[in-house]
Amino acid sequence: MEGERPAVFVLSDSLGETAELVVRAAAAQFNAGGVDIRKFGYVQSEEAIDRALKEAEGRRSIVAYTLVKPELREYVRSQSGIRGIASVDVLGPMLEALSTVATSEPKFEPGLMHRLDEEYFRRIEAVEFSVKCDDGKDLLSLPFADVVLIGVSRTSKTPVSLYLAQRVYKVANVPLVPELPPPPELFKIPVGKVIGLTLGPEKLVKVRRERLRAMGLDESSSYADITRILQELEYADKIFRQLGCTIIDVTDKAVEETANEVLDIIKGRSMKSGR
Repeated sequence: MEGERPAVFVLSDSLGETAELVVRAAAAQFNAGGVDIRKFGYVQSEEAIDRALKEAEGRRSIVAYTLVKPELREYVRSQSGIRGIASVDVLGPMLEALSTVATSEPKFEPGLMHRLDEEYFRRIEAVEFSVKCDDGKDLLSLPFADVVLIGVSRTSKTPVSLYLAQRVYKVANVPLVPELPPPPELFKIPVGKVIGLTLGPEKLVKVRRERLRAMGLDESSSYADITRILQELEYADKIFRQLGCTIIDVTDKAVEETANEVLDIIKGRSMKSGR
């Protein structure tokens, strides 16, 4: 073993990245280039532990492990001792410490952190999609949306889209304006994906006036004119009927309420399709 580089055998019931990072941080204090790191991922049985320890035996080595199941942690500790290999339980002490203050019992399920990471990245992807497809900006992406919200201006399309994106749904929204024909892409996607949002005319007048005031613009603009608003709502209703889509009246509804109605529709659609 003289002149042999020291080795750290990393054992994990998942990918092993946590233990590897800890080992590399420690090795940096001892000339990291002089330490071999051997990683054994998805170690979830005593047999897998035995295979790793057999390779470590007889070398200048230590074992670092992040195993959530207590019986496997104990097996590594005892077998390492029998074979004369130093071992470091990277995760166990933290689990035990947290158990003294947590209000729930640990699940002892391998890979939970990576499942959470996966959901985090899916949420980021959904938010990026919804921002990219806000206000009809990327019509080519409509087929890839989980749901498409349509309606006139100030019917909560954007806030509902972003709320749903936080729930990991890809949402596009398309404004309906009387002077512009609805995009043909809208008629090419399954009607079950499209939901129309509408608002009572008096409420819409109030909402738009508040918007103009916040922007420092003239509140008497046609944007907040009741005649114009009735025209827009009539046009939107015509498009809703052409598409045959579900309609949600968002008058006096909070964004969360509207979003939950959309979720109910999405889940109902998924159940019918058997997904």
